[in-house]
Amino acid sequence: MGPLEQRESILKSIVQEDWDVIIIGGGITGAGIFREAARRNLKVLLVEQKDFAWGTSSRSSKMVHGGLRYLKEGNIGLTFESVRERKKLIEEVPFLIEEKSYLLPSYRGHFMQRMLIGIGLFIYDSMAVQWKSHRLSSQAVLRKIPFLRKKDLVGAFCFHDAVTDDARLVLKVIDEGRLDGGSALNYCKVQDLIFEKDQVRGVHLKDEETGNSFKAKAKVVINATGIWVNGLRKQVVDQVRKIRPLRGSHLLFPKACFPLQENISLIHPQDNRPLLVMNWEGCVLVGTTDLDHSDHPDQEARISPQEVDYLMEALIHFFPQLQLTEDHIQSSIAGVRPVLDSGKANPSQESRDHVIWQDKGLITVTGGKLTTFRVLALETLKKTQKQLGSLPDLDEALPVFSPYEQTPLTNALGPKAEMQRLWARYGVKAEQMLADTPDFTNIEGTNTLWLELEWAAAHEQVVHLDDLLLRRTRLGLLVPRGAEELLSEIQNRCFALLDWDEKRWEREKQDYLNLWKKYYSVPF
Repeated sequence: MGPLEQRESILKSIVQEDWDVIIIGGGITGAGIFREAARRNLKVLLVEQKDFAWGTSSRSSKMVHGGLRYLKEGNIGLTFESVRERKKLIEEVPFLIEEKSYLLPSYRGHFMQRMLIGIGLFIYDSMAVQWKSHRLSSQAVLRKIPFLRKKDLVGAFCFHDAVTDDARLVLKVIDEGRLDGGSALNYCKVQDLIFEKDQVRGVHLKDEETGNSFKAKAKVVINATGIWVNGLRKQVVDQVRKIRPLRGSHLLFPKACFPLQENISLIHPQDNRPLLVMNWEGCVLVGTTDLDHSDHPDQEARISPQEVDYLMEALIHFFPQLQLTEDHIQSSIAGVRPVLDSGKANPSQESRDHVIWQDKGLITVTGGKLTTFRVLALETLKKTQKQLGSLPDLDEALPVFSPYEQTPLTNALGPKAEMQRLWARYGVKAEQMLADTPDFTNIEGTNTLWLELEWAAAHEQVVHLDDLLLRRTRLGLLVPRGAEELLSEIQNRCFALLDWDEKRWEREKQDYLNLWKKYYSVPF
C-alpha cells in the first residue's frame, strides 16, 4: 500500500469509528498521550494540522535533559522529575536517547558562579543517584578542546545529560501508539469543536491536501496544540490564560570547520545565559536563544539576524582560534515554546511548568517538555476518567516503548553501529526495512542510511518533500544547502515510493528549496 492509499484508508476510518479519544496536536505532548491511550485499548485518533513534530518538537535543543537550568531557578520538583524520566528513557532506547558528557569551562573572576555550579551539580547527581560530575584542570580541558579560549581559564566542570533526534523520538512514540491500534493523521486540521448538550463531543476536520471537510465524534477531545491551544479553548471558555510564545534558535556547523570532540556548556559573555555547543548527527549544534516571538504561529519560525549575531558572539569569544564566521554556518533551526505569560520582563524567567485545564469535555494541555512527556501523558489521561471510567495501569513504571528482542540472527544482518541505530529508531520494523532494502550505505557526511530515506518515503506518511528531508530524516539540516545536491539521487530512490508524478516532484522540489532558503538558512 503506497502513501496515498495509506492516507485514504485512515481518512475513511475517521468518519466510520466512534472514538473514545481524539487528540489534536502531533508534537511530543500529543504523541505521548496517544501512545498511553492506545496501549489501554482506547479507540484513539491523533490529528495534526501540519506534519508530525512540525513545530518545536523537531526544532528543540535535542536534549533529553535532567533540568539543570530548572534547579538554578529553584524548581527542584521539575528537576527531580526530569532526572527520573531521563534515566528511564536512556535505559529503554539507549541508541536513540544517548547519555553524553558535557564540559562547562570556568574562568577567573567568576568564583561565586563556580561555587553555585558546583553545588548545583552535587544536587543534580544526588537526584540521579549517580556521581559522574567532577572537576578538570585547565590543562586537562585544553587537551580535550585545544581551541578553547585559554585566557583566565581555571578548569571545567564535567557533567552528564542526554541527546536525541527529537523528530525521530516523536515519530517513534506515535508508531508505538499505532502498533497498539491507534490511528494518526498529519495534514488534518481541526476547524471547530462539536458540542452536544454544552459538552465537547467531537471535531470538524479538514483534509489539508484535498480540502474535504468531515467530522469525527469522541467521548473526550484533548487539545495538545502548543502555541495554538487558545484558538480551541476560546470556544469553550470566555477567559483564557495568555500564552507567551518564546523562540529558541540554533545554528549548525560542519565538523570540517568546527572539529569538536567534547560537548560544551557555555555561559554567554553578554548576559550569562547558558548555551550548548554539541555534536549532533555528524554536525555541531549551537544554541539556544530565548526571545519573544511575534510572528503568526502558522508561519515557520526562523532565526533572526540579531540571534545569529548573539550566538556568533559567544563562539568567537570562546573559540577564537577557529576564526568562525557566518560563512561557516551550514543551517539554522528555530522553534517556538508555549509558555504561560506571567508578565516577567525576562523571557528566560518564565516558568516552564505544564498546565492542564478541563472545560466542558475539552482537556487542554500545554507547556510540556521533551524529557517528561510520559508524566504529562499519564496526568492528562487521569483527567479523562470522568468521561471514560477508570483506566488500567496508569503506572509510571510501565515502559514507554515495547521491548524487542535482538537475536543473534538479526544482529548479524549488518554492522553493529548501524543495527543499533535501526533497532533504536524503528524497533521490530528494522527487520522489514532490511528485507526491503538490505543496503547499509551512509549518506555522505551524515549518520543517515539511504535505506532510512527509502523506508520513510514508502511507510511514514510523507506528504511533502520537507517532511522527508527535515523530519523523517534531517538531511536538510545536515547537508550543505539543504541537501540540494542530493535531490537527483533522492528522486531516483524515492520517486516511485512517494506516488508522485514528474510535475508533482518538480513542484515539491521547488517548494522545499524555497522553504529551506527562507527558514533554515542564515539571514543576512
